[in-house]
Formats: sequence, C-alpha cells, structure tokens
Amino acid sequence: MNNSEIAKVFQDIADLLELKGESVFKIRAYQKAVRSIEHLPVELAQLRAEGRLREVPGIGEAIEKKIAELLDTGRLKYYEELRAEFPEGIISLLQVPGVGPKTAMRLSTELGVNSIEELEKAILDGRVASLFRMGDKTAENILRGLQSMRTKEQRIPIGTALPLAEGIMASLQERTAVRNLTPAGSLRRFRETIGDIDLMGTADDAEAVIRAFTELPQVREVLAKGGTKASIVTKDNLQVDFRVVPHDAFGSLLQYFTGSKQHNINLRERAIRQGLSLSEYGITVTRTGQLEKFATEEAFYGRLGLQYIPPEFREGTNEIELAEAKQVPEPIDRRDVKGDLHVHSNWSDGRDSIEDMALAARALGYRYIAITDHSKGLGIAHGLNEARIREQRAEIRTLNESLKDFRILTGIEVDIRADGSLDLPDEVLAEMDVVVAAVHSAMGQEQEKMTRRIVKAMENPHVDIIAHPTGRLLGVREAVAIDMEAIFRAAARTGTVLEINAMPDRLDLRDIHIFRARELGVKLCLGTDAHATEHLPFMRFGVGIARRGWAEAGHVLNTLPAEGVLAALKH
Repeated sequence: MNNSEIAKVFQDIADLLELKGESVFKIRAYQKAVRSIEHLPVELAQLRAEGRLREVPGIGEAIEKKIAELLDTGRLKYYEELRAEFPEGIISLLQVPGVGPKTAMRLSTELGVNSIEELEKAILDGRVASLFRMGDKTAENILRGLQSMRTKEQRIPIGTALPLAEGIMASLQERTAVRNLTPAGSLRRFRETIGDIDLMGTADDAEAVIRAFTELPQVREVLAKGGTKASIVTKDNLQVDFRVVPHDAFGSLLQYFTGSKQHNINLRERAIRQGLSLSEYGITVTRTGQLEKFATEEAFYGRLGLQYIPPEFREGTNEIELAEAKQVPEPIDRRDVKGDLHVHSNWSDGRDSIEDMALAARALGYRYIAITDHSKGLGIAHGLNEARIREQRAEIRTLNESLKDFRILTGIEVDIRADGSLDLPDEVLAEMDVVVAAVHSAMGQEQEKMTRRIVKAMENPHVDIIAHPTGRLLGVREAVAIDMEAIFRAAARTGTVLEINAMPDRLDLRDIHIFRARELGVKLCLGTDAHATEHLPFMRFGVGIARRGWAEAGHVLNTLPAEGVLAALKH
C-alpha cells in the first residue's frame, strides 16, 4: 500500500472511533498520523526499510505496527473489526457538513441511510425532518451541507481560483469600505487545488458589506446570507464564503479560517494545556471567561507563546513545535527572486520576441532572464537546430549591449530522448549559459526506465537544470512513473538543479518533493516556462508552492544575481 492508501485507512479509523465515542486523545493520535503521512515526501515502505518510521511525527509503537501490517498484507485486522461494528457506508455520512457522529448513527439506524445518495433522498422525501428533534431546519442545513460538499469536491487549480478570488475582492473593494480583505482556507495556504474560496474582512458596517457581496456581478446564486457572513456561488460555479468581524478581532478570524483543520486541532490542544480556549473571536481565559481579541495573527500566535507560522506551513505536522522553539524557517518571498530561468520566445513556440520578454521581465523587477527555447527534437514547437541557435545567440548579444541593468542569458530547453541521450551535441550545449533538459515524449515508460533516462541526462556535465521533473499537468495528465528518491539523490550527486515550474497547470515539483529535495541538499530553481509576456507574473505560483515545501531563499538558485547563478551551475 502507498502513503495515501494508508492515510485513508487511519482517517477511517479516526472517524469510526469518533462514532464509538472513544477517547479524544486516541482519535487525535490517528488524525495526527494521517496528516504526517499525507505530507511525507518519501514512501512509508522506504522509511520502514531504513528503520526510520519512528522519525515521522505521530508514529509511535502502535501505529508503526499497524503500518507494518498494511505494508506486508495490504490489510489491517483492527480496521476490519472496527468497520464490522457499524453499518456499511456510514463513514461517508460523516463527510457531510452538519452531520456529526450522533446524527450519522441516527440516520443509519433509524432510517437505514448509509450513503450520500440515500441521505439526499431521505431529506427530499421528508424522512429526515420527521425524525425526533430534527425538523425542517436541521434537514435544510444538512441539504445545504450536501450541496456545499459537492461544490467543494469539484476542485480547481489554484491558478484558476486565485485570479477569481482577486476579481471578487477588487469588485467588493470598489463598492464598499471593507478593510483587511484577504483569502483564507486552502487558498491562503496555497494548496495546488482549491475546493471553494473563503474570504475574510473587517468593516464598521458589516451588514452593508455583506449585502454588497451578495449583489456582486460575479454572483449566480446566494446560498446563505446573514448579518456578518454569506455564501454565494459564482457564475464560474465556485462557492465563495465571506465573513466580516470588527477590526480588533481580525487576527483571530483569519487564523481560525485559514486552517488547516489539523493545525487548528493541535493549536487548541496546546491552548487547553495553558488554560485557554480558541475561537474565531479570540482567546478566552477558561478560569475567568475573559475574551481576548487580536487584530493580527502575529499577536494571536504570540499570546500562545509561539513564533508566527506562515500560512503555507499550517498543515498539522511539526510546525507548532518549531514555533515554540522559535525555529520556524523564513520562507522564500517573491521579492527574493532576481530572475526567471525558463523563458521561451517566438524563436520556438513562444508568442513574443526576446526583446519583449526581456523588457517585460525588467518591468517586473527582474535583473535577468534565461531564454530557453526548445531544441530541434521538439519539431511541433519549431525547435532550434545548431544554425538557428547561433543566430539567436547573436541577437541576444546585441540586445545585451543595449539593455541597462538587465541581462539575457543564453539557454536551451533540450529534449531528453527515450534512451536518456540529448538531441543536441555537447559542443553546442557547452556554449550556453544555461542548459535546461526535459522529457517531452515517450512519457509512458515504466518507472525504472524513466528514472534511468532522467538520471542519465543529469549525468551529462552540460545539463544544469531538469525542467518540470514529473511531467504532470493538473487535471489533464498524471505524473510520469518515476522514482523521485532516486532522482533527488542523483541530483545531489551530480549538482543538477531541479526546477519548480511555476506554470499554474504544472506546479512541478510538488510541495512534498520540494521538502524532500531540500533535506537531501538538492539545488532548486524557479522558472515560469513563460511563452508570452503575460506568463512572467506566474512566478508567484512557483513561489507559493516553494513556500509550501518550506523552501527558503537560500535553497533557490535564482535568488542570486546573474553572476552568482552562472558560478553555481555545474558546467
């Protein structure tokens, strides 16, 4: 079993234990293990072989034994016995907002409802409302939770969600006096796909702001509306939830709704030990009942004795322990990036000229770009042969003479053939400032062959960077079959840089891969893979994913000036 399958088993166990009314500490133990496993950059099977399972936060002796059983047999006796105590399908009911353990049991035992489809039917035919102490209001809330869940299941890439959120925020700011308007939830944590959008803000007149929100031109349907919060569905079929609080409580609200769920659970457990309780409104001293409000998240975390934790880190791993020890890393910021190392022009499949790309990059504050048009092997992209490469280099030399405080690096995105060889000779590659290598064909190779193919390319002394290493396209194409651990170790051995591709439909490397690469001392870089001037600002997506991988500026090559980049490249 792989990591995601094992995490699913432990999550089910936590849900079933909650149904049984077991100790909250026992439930939390499984939940903590789930979050740790979900964010592991290495398969549990490998950690077990290396005797390192206990190094993972949340994995003690009992869970280690269960992981071993799952890895050896693909089954877990404890899980099967626990499931046998409940009606089949009841776990699915717990996924519905508004359905807790007690309600799930009543729906199953009294109505025979054991699936989402059966639940919806029971609501619509009035059986849920007829249950003792349920009523129409509860049934309506559960139905709304069902509809919300379905909207959230239709996850979209952050590259689509973030501009939509920014458009809504801009419209709201034009029409109201809202302040502190910002996204929360998975969007603020920069998850690569988003289920829905959470917006937070403050206002002197909350009702006026809420009313304006529900009347925005982007709104297709209003799901709920109150004095301080509302939910709408946009014309793009995306659910947006908006909450407004007084200015002095904004820090608490933003922290609470940024999440993640496991991060907030861990934070609440810490607060309880300090005699405190947490809510979206602030921190309450349990002994006196006094509510303390916080205008900023920094003040909120400080009250708990913690260093501020960046949103991208809040996934319920070991970030709170690091914050207590004042050892949270300072993640890379967009302002740290000095240049873009993966840019195309109209010499291959790009739209704009080299000069236009350079001027647009300079306007964004960059000090350099690398022009890395495709090599001749990618015919569909009008790739460059040796003669055209010489012509392009001459143009770049001329442009560099005229540009002030900016440099264009000569480069190529050379194709890695099916056998691992490159489609340009070494003597041509040796003349380049930057050589980026990538797989664009024969992407269905088995794992061992694909891994050997990329490692062979890395062993070429002229290859500086491996672009979009897994080849995935979000929602379109799965990652190629590849042993990422072998790739990381080969990159560390050869000094090859691995790219964090910032194109919103790629975001490749993933966050967990960035985390592992850092651990092994692999050099990283950021590249937009821009094919037009309007693609250059996509760098922010790459930076967001790098932050989720806990990358600091020092881990990323193009936070250096051009001279530093060239000095660091292996050729």
